[in-house]
Amino acid sequence: MTDTQPAAGQQRRAFWLKHLHQWHWISSAICLVGMLLFAVTGFTLNHAGQIEARPAVQTRHATLPTSVLDQVRVAAPAAGAQSGETRTPVPAVLAAWLAQALDIDASGREAEWSADEIYVALPRPGGDAWVSIALDSGEAQYENTSRGAVSYLNDLHKGRHTGAAWRLFLDAFALACLVFCVTGLFLLKLHAGGRVATWPLVGLGLVVPVLLAIVLIH
Repeated sequence: MTDTQPAAGQQRRAFWLKHLHQWHWISSAICLVGMLLFAVTGFTLNHAGQIEARPAVQTRHATLPTSVLDQVRVAAPAAGAQSGETRTPVPAVLAAWLAQALDIDASGREAEWSADEIYVALPRPGGDAWVSIALDSGEAQYENTSRGAVSYLNDLHKGRHTGAAWRLFLDAFALACLVFCVTGLFLLKLHAGGRVATWPLVGLGLVVPVLLAIVLIH
């Protein structure tokens, strides 16, 4: 009986070590590139004031054909246009013309209507853009601002103006990181017997940020 109990304990330990190592390396492989990206952008976000951005602005102008402008006027919302508070999806005819004339993808975007103008915001990671159309003359003005690669990566870190696909990736990435950390914690527990510094280091990783938050963050 005495020989059987240690053997059973060793088998359980071997079972958990095998599976924890497997899930640990799989999750680390999945989130490796993402963790590198988030580590670098964490640094750039923390030092955003020292990293100078040089925005590049591009503008384009065009005029809607009369036939398109007439259809856009018909699509104008009847209520609220005078107050400037009406928002509707960009009319399909206008989105098609913007794609052809100005190479702008406004499909599915929201248009803000006023008495004399349509304004469409086109935010994106690392920059900003907008297009406005005068309802009397049909003149379209487009402005695109790019703040560079660092700003683009910072916005990916924050999930700012990135769309549903990137948000889904962030959820999957967060889950992989959670698996990586939890399996790492259990592996630490299994190996802690032969590594006396394990739990003091884990405790240090908890105590330092807590003390910084309590003492130095106001």
